Amino acid sequence: MAYKTTIGLEVHAELKTTTKMFCRCKNDPDEVRPNWNVCPVCTAQPGALPVINKKAVEHVLRVGTAIGSTLADFTEWDRKNYFYPDMPKGYQISQYKYPLVSAGTLAGVDITRIHLEEDTGSSRHDKGDYSLVDYNRAGVPLMELVTEAVIHDAETAMRFAKELQLLLRYIGVSDANMEKGEMRVEVNISISETETFGTKVEVKNINSFKAVGDAIAYEMKRHAEVLGRGEKIVQETRGWDENTGKTFSQRKKENANDYRYFPDPDLPKMKISEIPEFQNLQSTMPELPWERRARLAGEFGFPDAIIEIFVTDMVIGGFFTDVATKLSSDKELIKLASNYITSDLTALMKGGTTGMGMVTVDTFIALIRMVGAGDLSSRGAKDTLAIMYREGGNPEEIAETNGLIQKSDMGALELIVKEIIASNSNVVAEYKSGKVALLQFFIGQGMKASKGSANPQVLGEIFKKLLA
Repeated sequence: MAYKTTIGLEVHAELKTTTKMFCRCKNDPDEVRPNWNVCPVCTAQPGALPVINKKAVEHVLRVGTAIGSTLADFTEWDRKNYFYPDMPKGYQISQYKYPLVSAGTLAGVDITRIHLEEDTGSSRHDKGDYSLVDYNRAGVPLMELVTEAVIHDAETAMRFAKELQLLLRYIGVSDANMEKGEMRVEVNISISETETFGTKVEVKNINSFKAVGDAIAYEMKRHAEVLGRGEKIVQETRGWDENTGKTFSQRKKENANDYRYFPDPDLPKMKISEIPEFQNLQSTMPELPWERRARLAGEFGFPDAIIEIFVTDMVIGGFFTDVATKLSSDKELIKLASNYITSDLTALMKGGTTGMGMVTVDTFIALIRMVGAGDLSSRGAKDTLAIMYREGGNPEEIAETNGLIQKSDMGALELIVKEIIASNSNVVAEYKSGKVALLQFFIGQGMKASKGSANPQVLGEIFKKLLA
């Protein structure tokens, strides 16, 4: 039986602000001391009153601006009522009827809404037959983005989540590290034999892109098996178990009425057009991921794989941009620089050193100019770059000290060539009989004899002349 899959995503992202959403407690995702960044407001002590974090509101409006959404003029906060041990108020301050952002499109997926709320605390279950609650995260600004149910496969869902993470990082509103829980994906999925939607199941708090795809694939298979047995899908909330690769039932799926939303009486309603900081947000936008892709393709004609490296890794992409700007008019050197950045430099970065190591834009450009001028072979450039990465320094001095400067002296290289010709008479005879491909053998022998310091192009010219 063929089924149509329909998927909608809900993505939560903790926003990068100095303080929490409604109090002055530090917003620090790296704090390991339990219940350290807490106060009477975020732990819901009697008489404590919340105050809106303006930067968090601006962050959400900037996301909406980036994806072409409609920004609200009027908005308010609501109380979303439900009980859970890590939520100290017994309700969550969220937005319901008047979200900050509506509509928009990202990665070809239509957006329903983006609203702002506070995060819950976190529970720990690793101390025995009881649980502990840490309220450090309670009250952290949390953006929730809801897509339309227009996704029909796991690949599209994963691509959307990756692009959203990239956007949040580009505009500086969230680090969105999924392994830290700073970005969590929830999948709403249904399958049906017809064009109408089937019964929807929600899989909550998925914390990796791979898990998004795996959870969708598992639920598609599970739904098909249930329907194939003539049974009905239960509308429910499920969790994802990374160890078993399966979802598991958590609770019956709530509807909006179950949360008993009502406007929060402690927070003022907001008129966006009356707040100066929220005007002209478009002017604050950096180059966005899709804009960078278009520019790299148009300016340099890079293949998609190279473009994605420069777009998805902001450290490498920023380094390349700085290098290309300083090399401005020399397209060949820019292409050479991109090759060394995406191969050798990224390989060095995987060794564990932070960022570009000790390599600077200026020393890297000096290295590329040496390669372009023929002063360094490819092997010599790799060795010089490795030393630069670990220790820093001038590439010319490093290459000179380590005997890596490529020799182009005709007289010195002719002596090497003559010795190789004299000791390989049989190969010389084959070459002269028409096997001109053997020139590469001679060049290889020359490079070996010179310990990699000879210029292979110059060697080739000398071999051709003396073998003629």
